[in-house]
Amino acid sequence: MLAQSEGNYAEALQNYYEATRPEKDPYDRSFILYNIGLIHTSNGEHTKALEYYFRALERNPFLPQAFNNMAVICHYAILEGDSEIAEAWFNQAAEYWKQAIALTPDNYIEARNWLKITKRVEDHEAFRT
Repeated sequence: MLAQSEGNYAEALQNYYEATRPEKDPYDRSFILYNIGLIHTSNGEHTKALEYYFRALERNPFLPQAFNNMAVICHYAILEGDSEIAEAWFNQAAEYWKQAIALTPDNYIEARNWLKITKRVEDHEAFRT
């Protein structure tokens, strides 16, 4: 983690890849995979990042930060792509944010507001804090 915090992403990736080999505990492995996803996100490799966030969530479905990061990637994907698919990306972002908020109801205030403003959350689904 030191290499990652110092911005040495290549070294950090190598360390995380090596750490996945012996790690058998799914919970611990999920955080390693999540951190690999973070590095790919930082490097602008969003497809790879999504892959690692999915893999982390397969092992630990209680990682709200993975759902949040996936939502952010989907939310901003329209800036790089076809505006015709923007609505689908926004809907996917909404689903990931709903999952993140369900796991940590007191977090992700901006996402909660975005869901309300864009009417992607129904009144009966309104979040309580």
